[in-house]
Amino acid sequence: MAQLKETISTINDLIETLKDGQEGFRQAAEGVEDPELKSLFNEFSLQRSRFAGELQSQAVALGESKPEDSGSAAGAMHRAWINLKSAIAKNDDHAILAECERGEDSAVKEYLEAMEEENLAEPVREIISRQYAEVQNAHDRIKQLRDTTVT
Repeated sequence: MAQLKETISTINDLIETLKDGQEGFRQAAEGVEDPELKSLFNEFSLQRSRFAGELQSQAVALGESKPEDSGSAAGAMHRAWINLKSAIAKNDDHAILAECERGEDSAVKEYLEAMEEENLAEPVREIISRQYAEVQNAHDRIKQLRDTTVT
C-alpha cells in the first residue's frame, strides 16, 4: 500500500511539472516570431501534454480516481517559468530560450528525483525513464539554441 501511494504521489508531482511545461512552452510559442522556434515550442508543449496523459492513465490504472490535471500553483516549476512573460513582452528570443531552459532544468531535476524513488512500480519507472530521456533531449536542444541565439 505504501508503494502504491508513493508511486501515485510521484506520478502526480510529474504531471504538475509537465502541465507547467506545457503552459510555458505554449506561452513561449506565442512570444517568438521565428517560425522554427514557434514550431519547436508548440511541439514541446504537445509533448508535455502527451506525457501528462500517459502518467494520468497510469495513475488511474493504479486506482487513483482523480489524477492531477493542472500545473502547480507554487513550487520550483512555477518560479522557473514566472519570468517567461517578461521575456515574451520584450519579444527577445534569447531571453525566451533562457527562460525555457530554466524551466527545463527544473523538469530534468523532477524526473531525476522521481527515478530515485525506490518503491516506484516498474511499469511506471519505465515510462518515467523514457520520458526523462526525451525531456533531457528537449533541454539540450533549447540550451543549444539559446547558446547560438544573439542577445
